[in-house]
Amino acid sequence: MPPEAALLESRAMRDSVMGHVEVLDKVGALRLLPDGIHITTEDVAAFFDIHREAVQKVVQRHRDELEDNGLRVVRGDDLRMFEMDSLSISKGNSNRSYPQVRSNLTLFTRRAVLNAAMLLRDSAVAQRVRTYLLDTEESHRTGGQQEPPPGYASLDRRVTALEACMAGVGTALQELGPVIGRISARLDRIDQRLDGIDNRLDDFDRRLHATNRVVCAMSERLAALTPPPRRRRHR
Repeated sequence: MPPEAALLESRAMRDSVMGHVEVLDKVGALRLLPDGIHITTEDVAAFFDIHREAVQKVVQRHRDELEDNGLRVVRGDDLRMFEMDSLSISKGNSNRSYPQVRSNLTLFTRRAVLNAAMLLRDSAVAQRVRTYLLDTEESHRTGGQQEPPPGYASLDRRVTALEACMAGVGTALQELGPVIGRISARLDRIDQRLDGIDNRLDDFDRRLHATNRVVCAMSERLAALTPPPRRRRHR
């Protein structure tokens, strides 16, 4: 069995065991956001029983690796759209609240949390995760009694792949949201202009009818004022 230090020092080693996301459930329960996919920095810190700043330092030092495993940061319109979607999903749930004013939000997937567990040196919970990882890997390698039921590893890989796909779908939808919003706003403006044109056409039609009535009335008055033609006398 490779030493625990191998996970802390070698990304190749970490990548080789990244499929065992199920070991997280052996040490505790992650508090997922209402979308069922993402975890905030605060909840990751609570899971590992460490300060938020420790998680932030790991993110700063290993951002590329964590992003490869599902970490992402949402800002601006994407952040507002994400919070609106989350509030919509969790409507009526008073146990979770979302700050109204913040510039960005860091989101972890379960895979990114497992990645962080292999990078956090001073967390006892993360150390337990690494121990389970090494035991699981050793059991798989030797075919020991701790081998999971047939199909379990395949199912876990499929669930992990599904999580990655869902994260991509969420990103695509959030990127698409502002575009749809802008198109909707433009269509609303066009609709308002068309309403204005309709109103102007209606007004023009009323004025035309009024003008026709005036012209008809003037024609009738002129006809009444015109004397009849004189008849010539025959000699």
